[in-house]
Amino acid sequence: MMRKSALLVGGAVASGLAAAVLSGFTGATTQQGPSAPAAPNAPPAYTIAAGDSAFLKGPKQPILFRHDIHAGQYQITCQYCHYSVGYSSEPGIPSMQTCMGCHLIIAGADSSNQKEISKLRDAWNAKQPVEWVRIHYVARHVHFPHQRHVKGMGPNACATCHGDVARMPQVWEVNDVNNMGWCINCHLERKVNRDCTACHY
Repeated sequence: MMRKSALLVGGAVASGLAAAVLSGFTGATTQQGPSAPAAPNAPPAYTIAAGDSAFLKGPKQPILFRHDIHAGQYQITCQYCHYSVGYSSEPGIPSMQTCMGCHLIIAGADSSNQKEISKLRDAWNAKQPVEWVRIHYVARHVHFPHQRHVKGMGPNACATCHGDVARMPQVWEVNDVNNMGWCINCHLERKVNRDCTACHY
């Protein structure tokens, strides 16, 4: 019994420390929970409430997920959340476990962020996955293996197609990913295979 209690307490402490290290948090917690410090030289993200998101480009999401805060201000790499992109055709939607790895501790720096994070926590507690609205669709007759592009173009591959997501409060489709000429021009610039069977197989 004593050993079980020690393991539970030790596990909770280890999880808290790991999350704090991952978030970069070094200050004291508040009742709202800590918020991670911004990365040096990161572009500041402006305050916006979900109700004010109607003027933003892109489809409205069930939770206003701020890419400009996560990828911009805190400089979290795309592959941290979209972890399957390096070895799969699909980049994948991050699991709620990935989100909650930080947001069990981080509650948001202002009331608008706290409101959106509470939606995530409510979905997590209800065991209901968030139904995100997909933004990029590739035609069914086209194969776009993400892992090959990330391997060939490196860590900045994402921005080539998706634009500067680190500055987007809400993601929108920057490039028409179904425009074959756009894809072919990219292949021509990089002197890579442009045979029909590269994408249509």
